[in-house]
Amino acid sequence: MWLCYPECTQFDAEGAREVAAKGRDSYNGRSASGVKRMSEERSAKLKPQHAPKAPHEDANFLESTPARPLRILAEYINPLAQLKREGIGDTIVMFGSARLDSHEVAAGRLTRLKDKKVSGLNKEEKAKHRAALRAAKSALEMSRYYEEARQLSHKITTWALSLGPRPRRFVVCSGGGPGIMEAANRGAYEAGGKSIGLSIELPHEQFANPYISPELSFNFHYFFMRKLWFAQIAKALIVFPGGFGTMDELWEMMTLLQTEKLAKNNMILIYGRKYWDDVLNWKAMVRWGTINEDEYKLLQFADNVDEAFDLVRAGMEKYHMDVDPFLQAY
Repeated sequence: MWLCYPECTQFDAEGAREVAAKGRDSYNGRSASGVKRMSEERSAKLKPQHAPKAPHEDANFLESTPARPLRILAEYINPLAQLKREGIGDTIVMFGSARLDSHEVAAGRLTRLKDKKVSGLNKEEKAKHRAALRAAKSALEMSRYYEEARQLSHKITTWALSLGPRPRRFVVCSGGGPGIMEAANRGAYEAGGKSIGLSIELPHEQFANPYISPELSFNFHYFFMRKLWFAQIAKALIVFPGGFGTMDELWEMMTLLQTEKLAKNNMILIYGRKYWDDVLNWKAMVRWGTINEDEYKLLQFADNVDEAFDLVRAGMEKYHMDVDPFLQAY
């Protein structure tokens, strides 16, 4: 029920008289003809417009924070579809330092430094030259691991090719960058096989190495999605001398094996005891009780290409000749 107060009635009556006297149709000061003209002008200016881009075509949206789940999902679905398309059955992952050069490159650097005339250098420049010489000698010594990773990848790929093309078995997979990663892809390339590179967007590694099969070269923004694809279809991890990144992947795989998130028959092969025993005291963890003897035995060790290849082939033939249904199910 509406209540009408005398003051309201009086105000409305006076307002109506004012509108009638001034030829207005409302209290806003516009005449009826003015409102009509404005409406017509607006109608005349309206034209059909293009609809906005669909969300999946909108780069600003896709790069936004709310769209992060879509970007993460894309880093799962895209490799999945491409690996399936290329008939990949499983992988053997090879890790190691990005800073190691081939013997040819390392030897060339050392030769240039030795040939450089130092008689005209000042004291500070001579000190820098001596430091560069020491680093070059060390790099030449470490280049053996580049060459051995290259040879091992060649042997693994040659053997894997003999198992047939569909699915492709035990395909060499690397982190896509230089150093040991390049050596792994290079060995597979020289054996006539395909290999995978899982690159990551980093300030100092902007390019995938040239030996990756182009159709199996992937680039990731999210480290955890890259890690997933290292672990998901790998049957062996071969760990060459490396730094923080190599250790990160090593501990990740070891933890997944220890907690049985990966099959315990998957292999972790540590290559190069001289380096690794100097860097990590594996048995000390057993003595201190932070791991047990069975967990230590998850690791296998090799010091040369033939020894490593024999261990890998024996492990694959014993436990992994049946094709994992994961990539075959899509």
